[in-house]
Formats: sequence, C-alpha cells, structure tokens
Amino acid sequence: MSAGQRQGQQPAGPAHVAIIMDGNGRWAQMRGLPRQEGHRRGLEALRRTVKNAGELGIAVLTLYSFSTENWRRPQAEVSFLMGLLKRFVEKDLAELDASGVKVRIIGGREDLAPDLRRLVEHAEAMTCNNTGMTLAIAFNYGSRDEIVRTARALAAEVAAGSIAASAIDEALFSSRLDTSDLPDPELVIRTSGETRISNFLLWQAAYAEFIFSPVLWPDFDRGALEDAIAEYRRRERRFGGVSEPADRNVGAA
Repeated sequence: MSAGQRQGQQPAGPAHVAIIMDGNGRWAQMRGLPRQEGHRRGLEALRRTVKNAGELGIAVLTLYSFSTENWRRPQAEVSFLMGLLKRFVEKDLAELDASGVKVRIIGGREDLAPDLRRLVEHAEAMTCNNTGMTLAIAFNYGSRDEIVRTARALAAEVAAGSIAASAIDEALFSSRLDTSDLPDPELVIRTSGETRISNFLLWQAAYAEFIFSPVLWPDFDRGALEDAIAEYRRRERRFGGVSEPADRNVGAA
C-alpha cells in the first residue's frame, strides 16, 4: 500500500480483479434451457472476460469457478462442471500460454481426482514463467477452508519447533495462504444481483471494493467489466483513514 493510497488518493487500478461468477442456472431457467446450457454459456463468458481483462490492463484476474460447497450439488451437475474445467484447460491452455498468461489454481487439491490434479499441475507448470496477466482459478476453493488449512500448517510448525507462536503475524499468515504469490484484490465483482461474498477471499478482500452487478454471468461482457472498473475508480479508498479536503492548508494553525 503506497503513501498516496493511505492518504485516500484514488489509484488508477484496479490491478487485481476478482469475480464471483454467478447466475448460470438462472440464465438457463429464464430461457427454458437445462442448467448445463447455462454452464456452457458461462464458460464462454469466462473466455471473454479473460480476453477483456488482459486488454484492459488488469494484472491479476481471479475467478471463483467451483467452491467447496458446490460438492453438495447433484452428482450429474458436479460431473458436468468437472468436465467443463477439463475442456477449458485442454482447449484454452495453449492459447493462454501463447498470450503470456500465467495460470494459477487456488483451492484444496487433496480431494481432486488424480487426473484432474495432474491437469491442474500441468497448467501451472506450463505457464509458470509467463509474465503477462495472471489468471487465478479458484477451484474447490472456500476461504474458511483455506484459513483453517493455513492455521493447521502453522500450528504444526509451532509444535515442531520450526517457528515461535509469537512470530505469527498477518504477513506470515498471508504468506501461507493459497494466494501467497498474488496481491490482494482491489475490486471484487459478483454477478447476478446477489449481494453476498459466499466464502470467497475473506482474508484477502479485507480492503477490496465490492460491486454487485445485476448481470447474469453468461451475459457478462466487456461493457459490464468496464462499468465495474469505472465505478471502482469513482470511489475513494481510505483504508481506515480519513480523507483530507482538497483545499485544506495542512500547515495552518
């Protein structure tokens, strides 16, 4: 955080945009289509958004694709979503790599099927040296789960004598999260008109600006993304401080 940001000045960003992609099912229902078609159209929106974010100069784009709670959905829908992820990686990875995009997958991996875990690891390894936009896919992700996993890992290190409990601070804790190599998001967008964050980046989004868009995810386009960015830039980010009037004479008695 720069001194200018601490004083309430508006940065040109956002550099890191995180999106809760919501509304696939409702989009399909409104059109009398099966939910799977909504998810297919949602994948098209994902591809558009990755392209648009890169063109708009966003450095990091995090997309909430599958939460730890989504396992509660019907098995047929879960299997379909797993298949969509595989097809996205298999079809789009080469193009993302050629565009210089660095792919990161955040979320627990222990519960993933071996073939899916290998695919995730391959996507990261193939693009790890790219220097363009970072695309972070939150898959099998839940923020509470992430925080618990991090707390357990640090507790184990304390028990083993590797670190002292007093050494654990915000910086150390952040360095052990799934997003340890990523900056915190400055803008979080949720589509579909819902106004909750659904266990997404609870730690990292402490000072993010939130925008709740009425647009259903399959309809989310460049205009919707630009609108959200424009709204972000109109806001004043104070980080707990107090903004100073523009004409105040700071040196006056």
